[in-house]
Amino acid sequence: MAESWSFLDTSESDFRPLVVVELAKGTKEETIEWFTERIVDKKANGGEYNMIFCAQLLIKPLVMGNEDEHIYLVGASHLRLLLGAETVGLVKECNDNSMRTFTYSSRKTFKDFADDNDNFLTMAECQYIIKHELENLRAKDEKIIPGYPQAKLYPGKSIVRRLLTSGILVQIFPLHDREELKKLRHSWYGRVKVGYQPLDEIRCYFGETIALYFGFLEYFTFALIPMAVIGIPYYVFAWEDYDKYVMFATFNLLWSTVILEVWKRICAIMTYRWGTLLMKRQFEEPRPGFHGVLGVNPVTGREEPVYSSIKRQIRIYLVSLPFVCLCLYISLYVMMIYFDLEQWALDYHEANESNFSNLMLFVPSIIYAVVIEIMNRIYRYAAEFLTSWENHRLESSYQNHLILKVLVFNFLNCFASLFYIAFVLFDMKLLRQSLATLLITSQILNQFAESLLPYWLQKRQKKRMKKQMCSLKTETDLSLVEQVSLEKEMGTYLGTFDDYLELFLQFGYVSLFSCVYPLAAVFAVLNNITEIYSDALKMCRVYKRPFAEPTANIGVWQV
Repeated sequence: MAESWSFLDTSESDFRPLVVVELAKGTKEETIEWFTERIVDKKANGGEYNMIFCAQLLIKPLVMGNEDEHIYLVGASHLRLLLGAETVGLVKECNDNSMRTFTYSSRKTFKDFADDNDNFLTMAECQYIIKHELENLRAKDEKIIPGYPQAKLYPGKSIVRRLLTSGILVQIFPLHDREELKKLRHSWYGRVKVGYQPLDEIRCYFGETIALYFGFLEYFTFALIPMAVIGIPYYVFAWEDYDKYVMFATFNLLWSTVILEVWKRICAIMTYRWGTLLMKRQFEEPRPGFHGVLGVNPVTGREEPVYSSIKRQIRIYLVSLPFVCLCLYISLYVMMIYFDLEQWALDYHEANESNFSNLMLFVPSIIYAVVIEIMNRIYRYAAEFLTSWENHRLESSYQNHLILKVLVFNFLNCFASLFYIAFVLFDMKLLRQSLATLLITSQILNQFAESLLPYWLQKRQKKRMKKQMCSLKTETDLSLVEQVSLEKEMGTYLGTFDDYLELFLQFGYVSLFSCVYPLAAVFAVLNNITEIYSDALKMCRVYKRPFAEPTANIGVWQV
């Protein structure tokens, strides 16, 4: 690109707050000055491609009631965002209705583009671009963070990640757009209706990853309806006739195959319309936690950390894989202890026949459920540590390896006992009872823990913050101060991992065992209907707005 952008203005008249940066109380002034300078500084010495990006990010302090608080609003000029859209490889629709990667030099060929049209990029895309730029701040010559000699830096290290791990940077989060959020809430869950979700509006506000999750949740719910319709008469009329369940099991097999293949088609249609299906993989920047020797990316020509793939494979196959196998063995060992306890409780009941012995029959199941939950949590932390230690370059690669580790362990923990009852004990009555108990109990607990409890806690926090705002005296726009004060205290949405995991386990219960308990699909449909509304409420009212993340599919969850 031959054009020079040095003459273009990035004055504060263009400023629109998009992202909030909160530093720890008591952060030293020299650290604040250095960090803010890095945010607004020109990207010099970054290769010819990066040197054209001389438009600066904009940052302004937000004056709060407490002088110890260091909160900053980050934005960017319209030009800077357009150049950033080219950097991250956003795909937009052209005037000829084709989808192409956006470039600033050919901006006039894209539909709805105008120099004075600030809505060409959605707010979610703008925030994603700013997040990309902040995460792409890497140390070059600095050895330490100014003011904190114990916080070491080296070439290629992510500055934002070092600030986070050092406790200097508290959080970075995107601001909500109150008006757009109000419209989205009304069309999404503001009224009970029979119809599709506004997936395009969800995508524009929260990004493709969130929209795809809700699209899959909606699709899976509709796909469960035939299973539920067939399961009801099987439950009512053929409960003890197990030969008839062979037909139902065959239908299960065909159903589970067909719905996943159809989803691939539906997913491709949506992501093509959104532009993420055509996004190039090389535009995915190194994840903030990725470290290595500073080198040059052969594709983009930009400087970034480089790490040997051989070292990564050694860590995966010689450390991570044996650890996962060891955890699976421990899980199976605990399961066998559980069945020994079950047999002991049954023998004790047959010998005593008392109310106390009746209660003792439930003790092994309760103990096993608690142990499973503890093991899942410990394993989850261990899996996150190992996957981070493997030092994956891309966030998608990191997520895929983490999902596989957690998925295998959760699958064994949740389904191993059911397989053992079915194929070792041959106790269909116990299998039916265990399946019903696991499915219904997990659904109730998940709804309470994921939505109702966080919503109640957030409502209490909001009331407390509003009382503080009433006594606040500041010359800053009170509505903005109030909004930032409320949002920074909200919980952080950690991604769709747990949501997909819940759907995966539900899919396993229905596809593998609903021939024994045909009402499994019925309960799954009822749960998913409430899940759509509770998750929508959670996204709009309980958690901070998450950064948009472009994606072309649901990743390894499809497999």
